[in-house]
Amino acid sequence: MKIIAALLLGTSFFTFSFHSSEKSAPDTELTVNGSSGIKFSKLTFEKAIKQAQATGKLIFIDVHTSWCGPCKEMAKTTFTDSEVGTVFNRRFINLKIDAEAGEDGPMISKAYTVTAYPTLLFVNGEGKLVRRLVGKQSKEKLLAAVSTIK
Repeated sequence: MKIIAALLLGTSFFTFSFHSSEKSAPDTELTVNGSSGIKFSKLTFEKAIKQAQATGKLIFIDVHTSWCGPCKEMAKTTFTDSEVGTVFNRRFINLKIDAEAGEDGPMISKAYTVTAYPTLLFVNGEGKLVRRLVGKQSKEKLLAAVSTIK
């Protein structure tokens, strides 16, 4: 009887812990390294398109892979910069998409002909490509590039 009670208690604790951690995680945003940099939304591309149509914002997509060194470096430096975060969080719906994972990654890679990483895409609410940047971008280069996007 004590064994059954212990198992039930352990299962209940595990279930409670799992559901509690799920609810405490934000549904829509993922901040890189807990910084004041870019806040990447956890939206699907389809939902981001709808949000872009509703808000008039462009969608910024960081297309990366898990094995890409320059992608990881940008995630730790450029994307965590507070000035970059201020500009991107104000002007764009920000998505971080692994080109080789999930439904959106391979679809976006194919649709926008992504052949190198990182590739940074700026897409409007109709899904039309507005601007593409390929390769690692410094804070200065990235901010200069987005300053010309209307």
